[in-house]
Amino acid sequence: MKRAPALLITAALAVQSLPAAAQTPPARPDRVAFRELYRELVETNTTSSVGNCTTAAEQIATRLRAAGFSDKELVLYVPPGRARDGGLVATWVGSDAKLPAMLLLAHIDVVEAKREDWVREPFKLIEEGGFFYARGTSDDKAQAAIFSDSLIRLRAAGYKPRRTIKLALTCGEEGSNPNVLNGARWLVENRPELLKAGFALNEGGGGRTAPGGGPETLGVQVSQKSPRNYILEVTNPGGHSSVPLPDNAIYRLAAAILKVGAVQFPVHLNPVSQAYLAKAGALRKDAVGTAMRTLAANPTDADAARALSADPAMNALLRTTCVATLLDGGHAANALPQRATAGINCRIVPGETPDETRATIAAAIADPQVKVLPSKIQERPVAVTPPLDPAILKPIETVGAKHFPGIPVIPTQSTGATDATYLSQIGVPTYGIPGLWNDGSSGTHGLNERMSADALYRGRDYIHDLIQAYAAG
Repeated sequence: MKRAPALLITAALAVQSLPAAAQTPPARPDRVAFRELYRELVETNTTSSVGNCTTAAEQIATRLRAAGFSDKELVLYVPPGRARDGGLVATWVGSDAKLPAMLLLAHIDVVEAKREDWVREPFKLIEEGGFFYARGTSDDKAQAAIFSDSLIRLRAAGYKPRRTIKLALTCGEEGSNPNVLNGARWLVENRPELLKAGFALNEGGGGRTAPGGGPETLGVQVSQKSPRNYILEVTNPGGHSSVPLPDNAIYRLAAAILKVGAVQFPVHLNPVSQAYLAKAGALRKDAVGTAMRTLAANPTDADAARALSADPAMNALLRTTCVATLLDGGHAANALPQRATAGINCRIVPGETPDETRATIAAAIADPQVKVLPSKIQERPVAVTPPLDPAILKPIETVGAKHFPGIPVIPTQSTGATDATYLSQIGVPTYGIPGLWNDGSSGTHGLNERMSADALYRGRDYIHDLIQAYAAG
């Protein structure tokens, strides 16, 4: 998932780690087979630098064929000129053509990982202390493996779905530069029929580990912010450094960056963020919980907004945020700078636009010599928030009550972004489902990424039953 890194708003709840003594659940025959699929997928390097998503997609296709899927049901696609960026779409036609299809979406590419930085080999699945360690164990190969495994198990068991089930394993979701091709975007633009569905289940839900183990909440990602990148640029004739001038490109840029850092966008809630504040706030018996409930009931309450804004995760839920992330300036140690630039990364709340955000930055800087330019990064479409559809939320609650009794289902808004933004362009409402929770040190996008074995196996059982609930109509 393209996140920052993968921050869910459920981070605002109290974070507790899985006890160190927790052990992997006893092996079941079906778990043994799943673990091997998971291991193979995780140990296949799918980074954009040297990895190969096409190989990973072919491995899953081989397993689906062994379970009974025909070549007609499987589409292994490779975008022209991108031999390593292939993916897989499987289509299992249901018995009721009147029911819109369900799409299971997961990306199989991962963020880069340098061996010298990691405690363990990042591309070898290592089970230790109740956790699986490796790049991609969480983001997003856990869900990719579970989706694939569910179709394999259901087909091998002779299951007959009423609703058509589609599985899309794509590459390039983690890319953040012009050289990375996003597979979901490519499919939307070139093979939209493969992804067309009534709704999609995606990454982005989940939650945090509860004090006693298991999920604290069943988070359903319904809304997400839209990332946009801007470049602040200052140019100057420069000159010899032995004769400093008052007008210096680096000084002018520095002043502009400080002004951007002082910008606080207004509170801008939507039905999803309001529902989150109300439901998550009800779980907290402290001043923060009170402020959450107050702001949910009255989004103009300045005192509640001020109290919540002190928490970085909450602040990111309430409003658009912009932050300086890149800096470059000058061309020689003995010359006055002729150019200085800074990268500004913004996360825009639903209901606001990139143009409005850019205008706010420019107005705050208030210096015509500082240009606010769009970056060359390939941006995602503006996120479209799907409805809080009872037809989607009810099965999550019903199946959740079976697997996680008493754990509430809470709609969430992600501070990051996923490939749901592309699916919205072809009218496919997309929801990040719960089931895979993590602790506060999952290492997603960072060092020593890990996934709790308890979450992986219990989440697998939950998602398997959830898929059947939707497939039954």
